[in-house]
Amino acid sequence: MDRTKSFVITKWASYILLSITALIWLLPAVYAFTTSFKTQSDVMQTGFRLLPASWVMDNYARVLSNSSSAPIVRWFLNSVLISTTHTILMVIVVSLAAFGYARLDFKYRDTMFFTVLAISMFPAVVNIIPNYMIVHRLGWVNTPLAVIVPGIAAVGNVFLVRQFMTGLPKSYDESARMDGASDFTIYLKIIVPLIKPVLIVTSIFSFTGSWNDFLWPTIVLNDVRQLTITAGMLLLQDIYGNYMMMGQLMASAFLAMIPTSLLFLFAQKYFIESLNLNTGLKG
Repeated sequence: MDRTKSFVITKWASYILLSITALIWLLPAVYAFTTSFKTQSDVMQTGFRLLPASWVMDNYARVLSNSSSAPIVRWFLNSVLISTTHTILMVIVVSLAAFGYARLDFKYRDTMFFTVLAISMFPAVVNIIPNYMIVHRLGWVNTPLAVIVPGIAAVGNVFLVRQFMTGLPKSYDESARMDGASDFTIYLKIIVPLIKPVLIVTSIFSFTGSWNDFLWPTIVLNDVRQLTITAGMLLLQDIYGNYMMMGQLMASAFLAMIPTSLLFLFAQKYFIESLNLNTGLKG
């Protein structure tokens, strides 16, 4: 009886803690959403007021109609193109690298992997100058390639996919080789379908990381029309950052949040599936 009571108390305590955490995370997003529908007079009122006195669409109309100083629609499309392409390339590179480290036998395999893993522990900021010099030498500055290519071989994602692959029986590979399958055929026809959940999770991480990246795009993209939406927010802060235009700034911020929020909403089940290393073995 005491154990049951203790379990119930722990369960309710967990619910309360998670609810408070969710509220802390949601309140700024809700405030940004409601502020984007406020008039200038509502924004200028003193004190905290969550809901607007009257809901208006003027802020969104002004933001979306600006095609010169702050072309947010162009930035949005740039972000979609860059994040999608970056994610597709990441899945290909990461899955191939993880397959090599997890399923192939070659000399110094583990040494190479853990060396790369150790190097990746250095802060990303130390690579900014070398990365910029490489991008500049390749002539990619102010082009989507400058944002798409760097980071597609994310070591963290390689580690995650490799760990997932090591949970799959090697008997699959051996049976396929006895039937004459090559390593690439085993990777494409057998391994990739089995690791679909973890590839989806890494895709989500890659897409959101690319979409939300702020520092690197502001360094390599100087043309206003080539900016991503997150890098463009810095420019929007200069244009709409005064108190009179806070509604337009919040409307822009909320538009930038929509894709990643929807992505997590519809793909959250894959996070749970990826936690089971044997999820690909379901019959």
